[in-house]
Formats: sequence, C-alpha cells, structure tokens
Amino acid sequence: MTKLDAKIPKGPLSEKWTNYKTHQNLVNPANKRRLDIIVVGTGLAGAAAAASLGELGFNVMCFGIHDSPRRAHSIAAQGGINAAKNYPNDGDSIYRLFYDTIKGGDYRSREANVYRLAEVSNNIIDQCVAQGVPFAREYGGLLDNRSFGGAQVSRTFYARGQTGQQLLLGAYSALSKEVGKGTVKMYTRHELVDIVIIDGRARGVIMRDLVTGAIERYAAHAVVLATGGYGNVFFLSTNAMNSNGSAAWKAYRRGAFFANPCFTQIHPTCIPVHGEYQSKLTLMSESLRNDGRIWVPKEKEDAEKIRKGQLKPTDLPEEKRDYFLERRYPAFGNLVPRDVASRAAKERCDAGFGVGNTGLAVYLDFADAIKRLGKKVIEARYGNLFQMYEKIVDENPYETPMMIYPAVHYTMGGLWVDYELQTTIPGLFAAGEANFSDHGANRLGASALMQGLADGYFVLPYTLQNYLADQIRVPRISTQLPEFEAAEKEARAVINKLLSIQGKNTVDSYHKKLGLIMWDYVGMARNREGLRKAIDMIQELRADFWKNVKVPGTNEMLNPELEKAMRVADYLELGELMARDALMREESCGGHFREEYQTPDGEALRDDANFFFVGAWEFTGDNKEPALHKETLVYEYAEIKQRNYK
Repeated sequence: MTKLDAKIPKGPLSEKWTNYKTHQNLVNPANKRRLDIIVVGTGLAGAAAAASLGELGFNVMCFGIHDSPRRAHSIAAQGGINAAKNYPNDGDSIYRLFYDTIKGGDYRSREANVYRLAEVSNNIIDQCVAQGVPFAREYGGLLDNRSFGGAQVSRTFYARGQTGQQLLLGAYSALSKEVGKGTVKMYTRHELVDIVIIDGRARGVIMRDLVTGAIERYAAHAVVLATGGYGNVFFLSTNAMNSNGSAAWKAYRRGAFFANPCFTQIHPTCIPVHGEYQSKLTLMSESLRNDGRIWVPKEKEDAEKIRKGQLKPTDLPEEKRDYFLERRYPAFGNLVPRDVASRAAKERCDAGFGVGNTGLAVYLDFADAIKRLGKKVIEARYGNLFQMYEKIVDENPYETPMMIYPAVHYTMGGLWVDYELQTTIPGLFAAGEANFSDHGANRLGASALMQGLADGYFVLPYTLQNYLADQIRVPRISTQLPEFEAAEKEARAVINKLLSIQGKNTVDSYHKKLGLIMWDYVGMARNREGLRKAIDMIQELRADFWKNVKVPGTNEMLNPELEKAMRVADYLELGELMARDALMREESCGGHFREEYQTPDGEALRDDANFFFVGAWEFTGDNKEPALHKETLVYEYAEIKQRNYK
C-alpha cells in the first residue's frame, strides 16, 4: 500500500523552503539538454512552468486544448493577485498572508506549503512587473493595492478587472520566448487521454489531436499536469465550457491519489441563473465587494413586491434594507471569505428575502461608493465589469444595484501532491488548481493566480530538478515500448465504445442531469441522506450513459461532441467520488457544509479530533469503492481555532 509522505523539510517554518533549495540536487546545464519534460496545460501554472523549465535548459513539450495559450481559463480571473509586499503599510507580512490563507481554508491545508506560497508571493509581483504586466498604480507611480475577502489588509495587486488576462499575457510572452529559442515545443489543440507509466514512473502521455482526431504518443522523463479544476462537473459553473478535470482523472485512474474532492468553492458574486437553457454562469469579480454593499429587503413583503416588479430596489429607503453581511460580520463586513458570504446569501434567499424573478438573488449596490468617490473613480476601478454586467442583464449597475447569487467556481480538491508538488506516481507532478495543496477547504480571493504562478515560476523549477538529478543516465524513452502501445489501445477502446453506442440521448442531457444532482445534493449544503441518494443516482445515470448516449461523427475529425462525451464520462465517475468524500467527512469546514454539523448561528462546525487530515482516495478498479488514505495535518506554528469574522 502506498504510504503518504509529504516530504516536508525539517527546520523552522520560515526556513523550510530555503533549506530545501540549499540541499536539493541539481542538474548541470549540459545534462539538462538530455532531459525531456512534458507540461500539460497552458494557463498560468502551465505556461509559467514550461517557460521556466525551458529557460533552465530542459527540453519541454507543452500541450494545450486551445488554439493559443492566451485562451487558457486563467484569463477569466479578474480581481487580482495577492502578495505580502505591505505597500500600503497597513500591517501585512508574510506570516499574516500565510495565516489568513490557513484560516481562510478553515485549517484544512498543509502548513508548510502555504507558508512557502506566502513567502514566494512577493517574487511573483517583481517577476510580472519585469514582464510589463500593467498593474494599477497610485498617483505617485507606486503599485496600488485593494482589499479582498478574508483579510483586513490591502494586499491584492490588480490590473483593473482584467488581472488574469494581463498575467497570462506575461506568462505567454515568457513561454513564446522559449518557443522561439527552441527549448519549448508547443502543441495546441491537443487533449490528454492517458498517462503512460513505465516501471512505476510517469514516462509519457497519450494525446488526441482535437482537429484531426489522431491519437499520438509522447515520451519524457517527467510529466507536469497544470490542467485546472473540475468545477464543470456541476454543468453550470463560472468555468469556461472547455475547462475539464479529465487529465487529473486519468492520473487518478493510473494510480495518483485524489485529495479532498468534495472541497469545492461556491463564489458569492455571480450573475444569477436566468434560464434552463443556460450553459454556464458569469462571475462578477470579488473585487466588487471592496466598494459594493450586499443587501436584501428587511421585509418579506418588500421582497415579494420586487420579485413581482411592483417595486424597484432604488425605491426602498435605507432603513428598509438589510445589509446582512455587515450585520452578521461587523469586523469584515462585505469582505468575509467566499464560503461565508455564499452561505449567508443562500440563507436569506431560502428565508424568502431573495430578489429577482426566481427569488435566488441578492443586491450588490454601489450607490454609496459612487456618492462617496464619484462615478469616475468607480468606472476606473470596475468599468469593464460593469459593462459586462450590463451586456448580460441589460441593466445599468451605475443606476440600479447588481443582482448576484452564489455559483460553483473553484475546486480546492485535486491530485494529492507532496511538498515537491509530486503526486503518488513518481515523475508525475501537478501544479495550480490541478493539485490540492494550498487552499484547504476554501480558497481566499486573489490566491488562485498567486498559487498558479508560484508553482510554475518558483517551485517546480527547483523540485523537478531534484527529481531529475538521478535521471540523467536514463536514455530518451521510446514511444514504441509496450506500455505506450497498451495505453493507446485503451484510449482507442474508450473512444470506439462511445462512438458505437449510438443511443438516443445527447451528451449535454447527461451532463445537465449530473449537474442537477451535484447542485441539489453535493452543492452549497449537504447531508447524509442526500449524499447517499446522490451516489445512487449518479451510478444509475452513469449506467444509462454507457447504454443510451449518442455521439455523432467519427474520431477522425474535429468532433466536439466526442470531446464532451469523454469528459462527461469522467465527470460521472468524479461526481460519485466527490459525494463519497463529502459523506465520509462528517463535519463542516470551509466550502464543505454538512447541515448536521453547524454552530447555533449557522456557521461551519469543524471536528478537529476526527477529521484533521487530508482525505486522499486511491482508485481500486471500475465500479469498486475507492480506498481512503489519510495524511494527518501537522500544525507547528498556526494556532487552530474556530473561524470568526465577526
């Protein structure tokens, strides 16, 4: 049985990463040219890793599902990126960023990894400024900061409402430089369909060319997965439709443990669902909570009139408004963490105070900010977000409050990795949202960009070298080995099976049904009975999928329906694992809220005595219960206590 070894360096928390780098094994420049690395994913983590490893002199093959790395989903992150620079001189420090992240994750993340993340955060800002990322600046020319949820300091660097896009362009420029030099070979429109294991090590991948359908083999001395999260298992989410968890799931089926799959994040600031034919949801940046105030009517009668169109929100005087986050959490107000804000909004709507046509919405109001700062200031800070909202909802948010409601956004769970970001398969590394390591049960806003770039620019270049130091005598791996042949054969068999069913139901119909099951029973609130029901329903749906799905076309062509079918097949397995993990974890923490375990005032109630661990699941075979492994969390420096944002 595989034993979980986090490989946390010895020594004081603040010295662990320095000690690791001091004693790591290195590869000299001449030997780097003899070593091949595959990077799957071209978002911030993947592009940063491929660029950095190419700059070091390794031979890198980088694969992305888009026609350009610039289309990776990191582009959608809007609000900002955290770092402990303390430019506003408001009391920030590396330790405070570390502790806010630990606390925000409800004490379910690995202490050493989180401290390293806080430690390298400042380097990220310097790196991106050097690349020309146009961060917002104050009048005097210094970089500006704004606040985000879960912190009482301003540590978030931003580029208007386009931070993810600008950071991705910076990483893309670094990647393009290495492509031009020849150290990185770029493969666009390719999707991973399997991972090749030889003598217990990851030695290559099987890819599908999304344009031609060709199944191709690629070999390397190590493989990095930077393929994002799995939020689209819910169908409706803030993720792009192309975002998927299949690469991580293939790794799981090959032996990589999957950690904390039930830890999914519900973002409180999304445009509400407006129709059953909607294919995705739109995120309104958390940065809006800096100046926007969230409220619902105090009286149910007023809420009912607003839902019927008999009353406008601007008609409601101040004394008839319930600024419920400010009321419940006076210390943090509208800047509480995402899981706290989401549950509070759901509670108000469930109690009958919601607005909008469905009653599943609350207001995000900028009237006070516009009065205090002026419209031009608000426009400079959030103009593109306001424009996006108006295009979708056809209401002017400068004149009437935005309507928002929680939606699935980010997945804190992912492939289990050790301190080196290596999975339980030697030679297979996972970076960014694809791994579980830094955010515990809830991610603080503006920390996803921080983790992706930290992993790519400042962690993997060290840890991969440490792994590859004893691989320099391993000759280049041949793709003609029987392990490659077997993996390709299995991949083709799955594709052929999907194409041969020729049932009567579309792929989307199964995805939507799965999404409803997940949202109803494995969503914002969970309970024992509902989770057991979800597992049974998913198993039934999966069985029907493999009997009655219809996938038109062939493999030898551009076939988006086949792409979706392969991903939904994985979601139908992953969704069950998420429900099993949520059923096992008999506590509430962060984004995992079990109705049976809550404080008298409705907050998450942890059980540190029994669940102070990372739950890592091992694949044991098709239609078999997975095996649970536990990595006990050890906190030497962070004080563990009940979260309190009041």
